[in-house]
Amino acid sequence: MTKVIKLALAASVLAGGLSANDVVTGSGSSFAYSIYKSWTESYYKATGKKVDYISKGSSKGIKDAKARLVNYGGTDAPLPPKELKKSNLYQFPSVVGAITMGYNIPGVNNLKLSRAAIVAISEGKVGYWDEKIITEENPGLKLPHKKVTFVHRSDGSGTTFSYTYYLSVVSKEWRHAYGAKKSLNWPGRQHVGGNKNTGVASLIKQTPYSVGYIDYADAVNNHILMADVENKAGRYITPNLASFQAGAAKASLDPKKDFFAMIADPAGVKSYPIITTTFVLVPAEKPQTDKKVTAFFDWAFKHGQKNATDLGYVPLPSSLTDKIEAYWEAKGIK
Repeated sequence: MTKVIKLALAASVLAGGLSANDVVTGSGSSFAYSIYKSWTESYYKATGKKVDYISKGSSKGIKDAKARLVNYGGTDAPLPPKELKKSNLYQFPSVVGAITMGYNIPGVNNLKLSRAAIVAISEGKVGYWDEKIITEENPGLKLPHKKVTFVHRSDGSGTTFSYTYYLSVVSKEWRHAYGAKKSLNWPGRQHVGGNKNTGVASLIKQTPYSVGYIDYADAVNNHILMADVENKAGRYITPNLASFQAGAAKASLDPKKDFFAMIADPAGVKSYPIITTTFVLVPAEKPQTDKKVTAFFDWAFKHGQKNATDLGYVPLPSSLTDKIEAYWEAKGIK
């Protein structure tokens, strides 16, 4: 194959078309990267069809989808119907996951963080680990008089959007001062930013007395301790598949609204409170390419549930995947 032909094929992929090898390209959400990587590998083994996905963060996933640089974009911050229409995009959910409070306090396990403590830490209002707002919920732990370092995302991130959306739900003060955003100038002085969830994981691991928000899969993969978090019912909930499923059951995703919805602080005594859905964006004017994208996700919905649960994600229930398939059919992309 000549160099000119190779360049032409590369340009075809970047333009949002399929290459001669029929590779489907995607980019975006780092929150979804672990499960998309697992699904793409399993899909290739099962079908011989290749799907790629690059972890860039939700902001870049949205930009790539709007610019038609990829066949599908991944975002944890769903686009409202008006923005989808303006950008000529379709949107559907792929999987539910959770954001955890990972921490690194030498010699300390089984940390509990109240809603008030999480907000105060995020606002930069907690100076030391032995302050009352933390110790009062952890009477059995000997927390040190060490400065709290808050670790957050430095890039535009759907994980940040979901986390700040949660903060906005549980705190009027946060909602009025900062709101829900994919990126922001974090308040306080004792904070540090990492690129993508992998960067946050690395910073937590190498920074003693730190705490930060991170997706469950990256926390587990990096052996990071995760705090039990107070939920809406006042219970302290351990991050695990059962508590994620309990929270995800409260989600309301309507195809008439292009599935635009957020899960935050769901009701239920067993619900983990910081739950998020990750979404897929595809161009409305490329139905043939979209059909290859939806074929991949259709396979994942039907055959990839174990992949999801093994990584700590919550597979979408059949009642929802049936709605997604009907949405695809209505849009002519199935």
